[in-house]
Amino acid sequence: MTGNGRPGPRHAAKTTGERTDVGTVEDLHASATRLTGLDDFGDGDDHRAALSVLLSAYATEASLTPAGSKRTRGLLRASLVSRLLAEAAWRRFPEHAGVTLPNPVFITGLPRTGTTALHRMLAADPAHQGPELWLTEVPQPRPPRETWPDDPVYGTLREAYRSAGLDGVHHMGPEQVEECWRLLCQSMTSVSFECTAHIPSYSRWLAGHDWTPAYRRHRRNLQLIGLHDQHRRWVLKNPSHLFALDALLTVYPDATIIQTHRDPRTAIASVCSLNARASAGWSTVFDGTVVGKTQLALWSRGLRRFRADRARHDPARFVDVRYEDFVASPQRTVEAIYDRLGVKLTGPARAAMKTMRGTGERAHTYQLSDFGLTPGDVDRAFPD
Repeated sequence: MTGNGRPGPRHAAKTTGERTDVGTVEDLHASATRLTGLDDFGDGDDHRAALSVLLSAYATEASLTPAGSKRTRGLLRASLVSRLLAEAAWRRFPEHAGVTLPNPVFITGLPRTGTTALHRMLAADPAHQGPELWLTEVPQPRPPRETWPDDPVYGTLREAYRSAGLDGVHHMGPEQVEECWRLLCQSMTSVSFECTAHIPSYSRWLAGHDWTPAYRRHRRNLQLIGLHDQHRRWVLKNPSHLFALDALLTVYPDATIIQTHRDPRTAIASVCSLNARASAGWSTVFDGTVVGKTQLALWSRGLRRFRADRARHDPARFVDVRYEDFVASPQRTVEAIYDRLGVKLTGPARAAMKTMRGTGERAHTYQLSDFGLTPGDVDRAFPD
C-alpha cells in the first residue's frame, strides 16, 4: 500500500498486453523468472504458501474485473521480481550480512494519522536514512544519488508514478522515502492486499500467521540497501506494523516505536477514500459499503492487537505523537522525539526538515457516509 494502503505502479511498463487473470503460484514464478532471468527465490516455501492462500482468496472472493485481475497479477509478480532481485543482490554483496542496524525507528499508527509527513521529516536528517521507493522495488545497495536519473529502472518508475493520478491523496516519487510494506510483500505477508480487495480468507489466515520470517527478510533488505550508509540510523514507517509488533521487536530488539494518534472517525474516512480510489474499477464487490466495512474491521483489529502487544513491552521503547500536536508544531514534536531518542537535533537536520514540510498527505474530500459508515460505527469499533 502506498501512503497508507494503496499499491503503486510497480513495474507497470512490463504488464501491458498480457493475460488478464491473476494466475497460479507456478506461472507467476515462471513469469518473474522470464522477466529477470533469475530463478532463485530463496530458501523455504513460506512465500509460496502465503501466495497460494492469497490467490485462492482472489479467485473465490474478490470478484475482480479483467482490469483488476491484470493489475493484481502485475503487483504479485512485481513482488516476486523484487524477491528474485534481492536474492541475487545478497549473493553479489555477501558483506551485507555484516551490516548492523542499531536503534532503528519505526513509525506506525492508523493510516492517515500524519505518519508520512513525520517519516519524511525524520528521514531528512543527514544522520538518518529511509527506504527510497525505487529501492524497495529493486533492492540493491543505494547508488550515489547523482546517478539515479541515468538509471533506466529509476526512470521507468519515475514515469509510472508520475502517471498514477493520486497526487491529491498521497504524493509519491521514486526518490522519496516511503513505507516499507513492499519489503514484506516479498514474503506475501502484508495487509496491503486487504486494502484493495475483498479477500476475507486471506485476512483470517494472515491474522494467525507468524510475521517473523517476513521481518527477517525485511531486515536483510535494509542491510543490503544501506550497505554504503552504515553510519546512518534507519527510520521506517508503515501502519501495518500495528499487526506484528512482537515479530518486529523479535527481529529489531533495540527499535524505538513511534505511534501516531488521530480521531479514528477522520482516519477511517480518509483511508476508505484512499483505498477506494486506488482500486477503482478493480472489482465488482470492493466498493462503497464493502470498503467501509472491511477497512473499519481491519484497522480496528490492528489497533487492538497493537495495544495488547504493546502492553507486554517496555514502555520506554514507545513514543506517542498526537496528530493535532504535530500539525500545530512539527518542530516541537520532532524535538520531543529526539529527546526520547537521546540524540541532538543538529542545525543541518533542522534545515533539512524545514524543506520537507507539506510534502506528505494533502487534503482530499471524503466522508464516512460514502462508505456506509456512521460516526457511531467508528466509535463502537474504537471504544477507547
